[in-house]
Amino acid sequence: MKSYTIFENPSHKWIVLGRDVDKPDNIIDTNQYVVITKKNTLLMDPGGIELFSAMLANVIKLVPVEQITHLFASHQDPDIISSLGLWDQALQNATLHSPWLWEGFIRHFGMEHISYSAIPDEGSDLKLDGVNLEFFPAHYLHSSGNFNVYDREAKILMSGDIGAALESADAPMFVEDFDSHIEKMKMFHQRWMPSNEAKNDWVNRARALDIEMMCPQHGRIFKGDDVKRFLDWFEALPVGILHTK
Repeated sequence: MKSYTIFENPSHKWIVLGRDVDKPDNIIDTNQYVVITKKNTLLMDPGGIELFSAMLANVIKLVPVEQITHLFASHQDPDIISSLGLWDQALQNATLHSPWLWEGFIRHFGMEHISYSAIPDEGSDLKLDGVNLEFFPAHYLHSSGNFNVYDREAKILMSGDIGAALESADAPMFVEDFDSHIEKMKMFHQRWMPSNEAKNDWVNRARALDIEMMCPQHGRIFKGDDVKRFLDWFEALPVGILHTK
């Protein structure tokens, strides 16, 4: 698993952990995002149970385990949060922020010590040492209760499955040629995103944000003009399509 610092200033930094070439076969590769402030650390979509040991080993190189105080799960899928039961044993004073809709499902992964902070449908904010992170609604993209995380200061949108691509674990971390990247995204978005109405609503709201980097849960990060290119492409893409031929 590789570590990349994608943003850093005096108040906080963003790190992505991913490109796990040692992951088990037939397990999709995921990106895990970490925000570190002066006294707190937020793990976003911290990964499946099979990634826990690699994630923990990499995170404690960055901060003491006592500083891991918050986790975020964009939705209920096992590839992003089935490690929860192990984090629950490793952390003694942490809070999981996740959609209210999925609390009864996510607790099946194990929660004896970590507390659950249910995000309302309209979203909410999380303040860490003066850094404000916004839980940005992304319902039905692809989960019926789903959120992104927006950092207005860093101009980063952690977009979950929006922008995801299916490719090898040794692929570059950033999109290098948007046009050639489309084929890695198209089937995923058409099959996994069920609602054109929800998609277009999200695109309109995302366009109102100042985004320098859009960071999906799978695949490569979009930066600069490629963020706008993605929004234009996604808006024009018909979704909720099953191709059987």
